[in-house]
Amino acid sequence: MNVIRFSDLCASGQVAGQRVFIRADLNVPQADDGRITEDTRIRASVPCIQMALEAGAAVMVTSHLGRPTEGAFKPEDSLAPVAERLCELLGREVPLVANWVEGVTVAPGQVVLLENCRVNLGEKKNNQDLARKMAALCDIYVNDAFGTAHRAEGTTYGIAQFAPMACAGPLLAAEIDAIGKALEAPQRPLVAIVAGSKVSTKLTILKSLSQNVDQLIVGGGIANTFMLAAGLKIGKSLAEAALVDEAKAVIDAMKARGAEVPIPSDVVTAKTFAVDAVATVKRANEVAEDDLILDIGPETAAKLAKQLKQAGTIVWNGPVGVFEFAAFENGTKVIAQAIAESKAFSIAGGGDTLAAIAKYGIEKQVGYISTGGGAFLEILEGKTLPALEILAKRAAG
Repeated sequence: MNVIRFSDLCASGQVAGQRVFIRADLNVPQADDGRITEDTRIRASVPCIQMALEAGAAVMVTSHLGRPTEGAFKPEDSLAPVAERLCELLGREVPLVANWVEGVTVAPGQVVLLENCRVNLGEKKNNQDLARKMAALCDIYVNDAFGTAHRAEGTTYGIAQFAPMACAGPLLAAEIDAIGKALEAPQRPLVAIVAGSKVSTKLTILKSLSQNVDQLIVGGGIANTFMLAAGLKIGKSLAEAALVDEAKAVIDAMKARGAEVPIPSDVVTAKTFAVDAVATVKRANEVAEDDLILDIGPETAAKLAKQLKQAGTIVWNGPVGVFEFAAFENGTKVIAQAIAESKAFSIAGGGDTLAAIAKYGIEKQVGYISTGGGAFLEILEGKTLPALEILAKRAAG
C-alpha cells in the first residue's frame, strides 16, 4: 500500500514551521480513580510526537478515551491523566486543550494535547463540517492510530480528506509494512494460527485465510468445532455444532489447494472449568461425554511446533488453550516458544495473544506485534481499512 510517510516529510525538511495534527491511539485502561494502569499505547505514540517536535513543527495530538457521549463531556472522559503521562515521557509541558475545534494556539517546537476527540459532535459519523474545521487547524495530518484504522470517523477519515497533506505516522507505517510482509508477499510456507471461543466470530477470517495460507492452525473453541467436523466427539466442550458445515468447507478449501487444517491427535481435558481442575491427556478419539477440552495435547503441540519452526511466515491470533490456567497452558506455551525460535517472519495481534506473548516473554522474538485489535482482525478478513484507504487515495493524488 502506497501512502505518504511522515518520516519522509520530516527527513526532507517539509515539516519545519508547519502545524501538524497527530491522531494517536491513547485509549489506555484506567482504574476507577482515573489512574492509568497500563501505558503501552502512550509510549508507542511518543516517537511520532518527538519526530514532529524535532522537525520544528507546531504539534497537536488527539485521541479518543473510553466511550464518551458526543456533546456531553464528563470529567471521566478527560485526557488529563494521559497529558500528565505524556509530560513525563516527553520531558516537557503538554497543555491539555478543551473546545479546540474552532481553533488551537500552538507554536513551532510546542506540543498540545487536544481533549477527547469523541466528545465532539459528529466525530463517530464523520460529519463533513466537523472534518473540514479540524482540517483547517493543520498543514499536515498524521494518522498514527492503527487501532482505530477500521473506523471511518472524523479524526481517522474526514480530516484526512480535507487536510492540505495527509500521511501515516511511524506506528501506522510499521503496521502497513508488517501486514504487507505477512499477507501480501509472504515467505512460504505461510502458517496462520486462529484461535478463540467461537467459529462464528472468526468465520470470515478463517474463510479468507483458507484461500491463501499453507496451514491453518485452529485452537480453543474453534478447534472443537473443527474436531466435530472431522467426526470426533468433544464431550461437553465449547463448540458451535450449527457451524460444522462451515468448518468442513474451510477444511475442503484448504485440501483443494494442497494445504491443511491440522486436527488435534490428543487433547487435555477436565471435568470442570476451574483453575484447580484435574488435567487429563487423552487421545482425540477417546474424549468422554462429560469431558471439557481445555488445551491441545503434548503430541499435537510438538507436531505444530515442528511445523512452525519450518514456516516462512507466521500470523498468530489467539491462544490454543486456556493458558491462564497452569494445567492447560502447555499448548500455547509450546507454540509461543516455537514462534520465538522460528526463523519465520511473525506477526501477532489480539488482546489474548498479546497477553500470552507477555506471559512467555517472547516480545523480542516476534517479528511484529500489532496493537490493533479490531483493525488487525479486519485485515485478516481481507478488508480494506477506511483510514488506510483514504491515506492511499491522498498519496495517489
